[in-house]
Amino acid sequence: MPLSVEKVERAFGGVRALDGVTFTVGEGEVHGLIGPNGAGKTTLLNVVSGLLRPSGGTIRLGEHRIDGRPAHQIAARGIARTFQNIRLFAGLSAAGNVIVGEHLVRKAPLWRRMLLLPAARAEEKAALDAALLVLARVGLRERAFDTASALSYGEQRRVEIARALARSPRVLLLDEPTAGMNAAEVAAVEKLIREVAAEGRSVLLVEHNVRLVMEVSDRITVLNFGKVIANGEPEEVARDPAVIAAYLGADT
Repeated sequence: MPLSVEKVERAFGGVRALDGVTFTVGEGEVHGLIGPNGAGKTTLLNVVSGLLRPSGGTIRLGEHRIDGRPAHQIAARGIARTFQNIRLFAGLSAAGNVIVGEHLVRKAPLWRRMLLLPAARAEEKAALDAALLVLARVGLRERAFDTASALSYGEQRRVEIARALARSPRVLLLDEPTAGMNAAEVAAVEKLIREVAAEGRSVLLVEHNVRLVMEVSDRITVLNFGKVIANGEPEEVARDPAVIAAYLGADT
C-alpha cells in the first residue's frame, strides 16, 4: 500500500524542521531517506507515525488520510517503526518485547488474559510462537528468552526490527536500523529489508550507511534543512551536485 507525503511541514517555534516535503513510497518499494544530521529525517518519521502532528500538508496511506491522527490509530492502519534511540523494555525478554508489538493483532481482552481463560491461553501460546518465528527471521531465536538488557547493542536493534515486523505492517519505517552493527549484521538486515519489500510491504529507510542505502533502495529522497533537494533512483541521486555538496562529499 503506497505511502504519500505531500507538502508536509513541521515547525518548532520559528524553526521549520520540515518545509514542504513531498515524495511517495510505492507498494513493495524500499525508499531511502538520507541527509546530513539535523536535516529532518527523524522528524519526518515522527510525523508519519503520529508521534508529532504536522504543521501543514497531507499524508496518506493508500486512499486514507492519516496526518494528524494519533499514533495508535496510524499503527492500527498498518504502519510500524523502529526508533533512532532504542526503545525496548530492558527487563523483558527478547520474545516478550516482540509480543508487546503484537498487541494490535490480538483479540482476547485483557481481563480474559488475566484470568488465564482457555481462549486467552491459546492466544498467548500463538503470540509466543509468532514471536519466536520473527526472532528467528532476524537471527535471534537462540536469544529469545534473554532479557533485552543482556543483549548487545546490535542485537537490541534487531529485536526492535522484529517487534515492528510482528504487526505484519503494510509500511515499515526504519530509523537507522544498522547503527552499532558489525558487517555481518548489516548484511543480514539488508537481506531482511529486501525480503520485506518482496512480500509487497513498503519500507521507508533512514540510514547513515550510504552504501547500504544505495544498494537496497529503489528510490531515494534527500533532505537538507527540512527541504527535499533530490528525489530519484540511487544512481541519479548520487550524481546530483546538490546532494554531493550537502551530504555525500566530493570524494563520493
